Amino acid sequence: MVIDRSGLAEFLRRRREALQPEDVGLPRGRRRRTNGLRREEVAALCHMSTDYYARMERERGPQPSEQMIASIAQGLHLSLDERDHLFRLAGHNPPARGAVGEHISPGMLRIFDRLHDTPAEIVTELGETLRQTELSVALTGDLTAYSGPARSLGYRWFTDPATRRLYASDEHHFLTRLFVAGLRGVVTLRGPDSRAAHLTDRLLAESDEFREVWNDHEVGVQPREVKHFVHPDLGAMELTCQTLVDPRQSHLLMVYTAIPGSESYEKLQILSVIGAQTLRQ
Repeated sequence: MVIDRSGLAEFLRRRREALQPEDVGLPRGRRRRTNGLRREEVAALCHMSTDYYARMERERGPQPSEQMIASIAQGLHLSLDERDHLFRLAGHNPPARGAVGEHISPGMLRIFDRLHDTPAEIVTELGETLRQTELSVALTGDLTAYSGPARSLGYRWFTDPATRRLYASDEHHFLTRLFVAGLRGVVTLRGPDSRAAHLTDRLLAESDEFREVWNDHEVGVQPREVKHFVHPDLGAMELTCQTLVDPRQSHLLMVYTAIPGSESYEKLQILSVIGAQTLRQ
């Protein structure tokens, strides 16, 4: 496919001008004269330099890579149809949709962008964290930094002992059953050539514990609404988890809250302060 520079430039300009700061979780400010977002704001959302983004809007520069186009599509909060159109304008075939896709829907992003004061994350059906709020990072660490199979919480549960320290020890047996049964369900749904199946094969080869529980053939274990975390500085925290599901992409938005007035609620308030301080260092 050949890049359509004029079409790409016009599409980017129109989408940028259609977005307002509050649509993407940015403050509006008092002296805004630009229609929609500024180029530098879009560049920051897309994790690229302002100069690189500006050149695309001016029909200049090299052909952007598929990775760069995916980042732009996410930063501009494009729908799946808009994302696919952007890929074709840039001279690339669009990525697959559904369970293997990592493009977060605009509606889910709009909700996520407003969750400044609570731990929240967007995860795939394999437990791969795509986005976290700052308070979520303060609670569990940056879960988006992992690569390869370690992106999956279920994989880390059986291969990285540090993962279990984030959860109360009396929950470990249940969580082991939950991760194994959940993975079995995804393998059955997606088939023997799926990413879930390949992840299972790795765990069967690498973890005796996983292999033993897998052989029980348990299915249908459901996550509990109340989660028991163990923060390295604040200790035990009991948080309620509410989940919003995007069935088209098999993504889950998980939001963690504490009962007002409880000890865990007070710890969340402390975490919002010490977490922000840590992130600024």
